[in-house]
Amino acid sequence: MSGILDLLNSDLGKNIINGISSTTGHDTTRTTSVLTMALPVLMKAMERNTSTPEGAQGLMGALMTKHDGSILDNLGDLFSGGVDETIKNDGDKILNHVLGNKKQGVEKIIGEKSGLDTNSVAQILKVATPILMGVLGQQSRQNNVSTPNDLSNLLGGLLGGNDAKQEQSFLEKILDADGDGSVIDDVAGMVLGDAKKKGGLGGLLGGLFGGK
Repeated sequence: MSGILDLLNSDLGKNIINGISSTTGHDTTRTTSVLTMALPVLMKAMERNTSTPEGAQGLMGALMTKHDGSILDNLGDLFSGGVDETIKNDGDKILNHVLGNKKQGVEKIIGEKSGLDTNSVAQILKVATPILMGVLGQQSRQNNVSTPNDLSNLLGGLLGGNDAKQEQSFLEKILDADGDGSVIDDVAGMVLGDAKKKGGLGGLLGGLFGGK
């Protein structure tokens, strides 16, 4: 996986999008839009958190135990009949831990650009976040992640490595935002401008990951 958003273009990604869409009652286009913006932001926030030994050990522990990737083995069961509230509660806890006091600002910005209210964005992210953790757990196993440095390299690689400095700066801006209009305008200009020039989701992926 060259970047975390490649997931959305895969068969697994389509199943996740369709499942989250049916669970939350939002169409697949808007669900995709939310996830396209949210996944890199969450990854960047995790990368920030793992810059301390305690943060790195905490995430490694979670990926080796509860979030080892097994959630991906039974997505049909996960989405059939609606996602269990324990999954959503777990997602909410992860979001609060990863984003801290930036959570509402991030949700507001993503909602502004996806055409959804903040609560709808929050509902989508509650379901998506445990699945993202499962993807990270699976990647950790496949890449034999066993040290904080390994984990840092994995997160950096999924975010596009060192070739995406503009995009990294853009993600930092969202994480440091309080939801004010000026930052929302920055997001619109940078992300939606690229999408219009290059076309749809592909353009958005290119704008975020240096044209990959």
